This record gives sequence, structure tokens and C-alpha cells, in this order.
Amino acid sequence: MGYETISVSPNTGALGAEVSGVDLSQPLDGRVVAEIRRALLENLVLVFRNQNITPEHHKAFAASFGELDIHPYSVPLAGHPEILEIVKEKDDRVNFGGGWHADMTYIETPPLGVVLVARELPPRGGDTLFANLYAAYDALSDAMKQRLEGMQGVHDAGATYGATGTKSRENQSTKVVITGQAQHSATHPVVRTHPETKRKSIFVNDGHTVALQGFSKQESKALLSFLFEHCEKHEFAFRLSWTEGTVVIWDNRCTHHMALNDYHGHRRVIHRVVIRGDRPY
Repeated sequence: MGYETISVSPNTGALGAEVSGVDLSQPLDGRVVAEIRRALLENLVLVFRNQNITPEHHKAFAASFGELDIHPYSVPLAGHPEILEIVKEKDDRVNFGGGWHADMTYIETPPLGVVLVARELPPRGGDTLFANLYAAYDALSDAMKQRLEGMQGVHDAGATYGATGTKSRENQSTKVVITGQAQHSATHPVVRTHPETKRKSIFVNDGHTVALQGFSKQESKALLSFLFEHCEKHEFAFRLSWTEGTVVIWDNRCTHHMALNDYHGHRRVIHRVVIRGDRPY
């Protein structure tokens, strides 16, 4: 089925598409929003180029898809509690979101999606990788699919934002709040059914999934390591090169992403807004 109000051009066979014919600084009517949402469900990642939008426009576009959520461990952009300003200064050696992950899966209702806006870019580098977790699940053997059915993964914020988590050991310009015991922890199915498409996908990630419920530490590590590596295969991936005025939205329910850290000596600023999701099943 084609589109009447927007143009959609897929980037790769795995996921991702460029969307044109829409100005995100203007109010969007219901037909446009409905077609963008359909394009998101079909392509998982949508890229809008040459957009000139304010923080208010950014929040309004994200709110077209649902209620906005707030990152529990970040210091927001001044005056905009819904916006996380992701900054890497010239002298920073690490970046925010530099490993494969899905956002905020340590809460009971992980985000439906995320909208990023490029505010300042390095002259080269700083691409973002995305992976299609539908495709990753489909590529598993029938025996592995059966083994994973009904299995539960434990997702915990402490691995990242606790006193001994990765963020406590990093020196970066994106401001996060480190607590002695990060409080958010949730258990989600390892194989998730998408609430809209009804397709199955793998729903564990290297950033936040710390164990498999009912398994020993060694057993969890072995199976999770396999799943993490499997999801990162090139055939499931799309690489986004940012340009000035780029806006990106992705479906956090069935994708992983990773921000590449290959632009040392240059500043990069991205604004992020999160769309609240529902409980995985």
C-alpha cells in the first residue's frame, strides 16, 4: 500500500527509510500522523532530512505518537524536562549510548519510540547503527525459538546508573544522575510480541539485560551473550549518517541502536525525546 501524504524511500533491506514531503515545524493533521506511524511500523526507523524545528516542535512531533516520558537518570535540557541533551565535547573520550541497546528497558513500560534531533554535528563520523530484532528472531532456528518461548529477562538500571555501573566510571558531558542503588528493575519476556504488528522479536539488550530468570549466572551469561551477538549481525543492520537538520524516530520495541564514537576532537549535540510505551508481553 502506498502513501498519499508523504514519500517513503527504504534505506536497506533490513530496516530504515527516508521520509520526505512533511515539515515537522508545522502542525500535522491526523492523516499525516497516521501515515508516518504506518511507515514506522513497516520500516522501524524513519529519517526526516532538512528539518528546522525548535524544542517545542520536537516535543509536539513526538507527542503525536503518545505520551512523553522522562529519563529517570539524566539531567534534562533547561526548561524542557522531556528533552535529554546528549553532548560529547571535544575532549570527551566516551559517548552516551555507545553500546548496542534498547532504551530504558529497565522500567515496567519501556518506550514505544524515541525521537532524536541533530543540533550540532562533527565534520565526519558520529553515525548511529540500528538493528532489526524481528529479523534477528526470524533467523533463529526453530529449536532456539522453542527454547526461548516463555523465558523472562531481568533488566536492571544499576548496571548502567548504579554506583558501580558503567556511567559512574565514565567522564562525559551528558549529565546523568548516579545513585548508590539505581532503583529501576523489570522483568520482560525474552521474545516479545509487538502490540501493533503482532510480530515476535528478541527483547534483550547488552545495555540493560543482566540475567535470565530462573537460570544460573553462568547459564544466563552464555545464552545472553549468544543473543546479543546474534542481534548485532550486519544483515539485520542499518547505518544512519547524520546531516544538519536530521530528525529520526525509531520503534524501541523491536530495534537496538548504538551511537558510534569515532569523532574525537569534535563536538556533537543531539536532543532526545522518549515516547511512553506499554508493558511487554
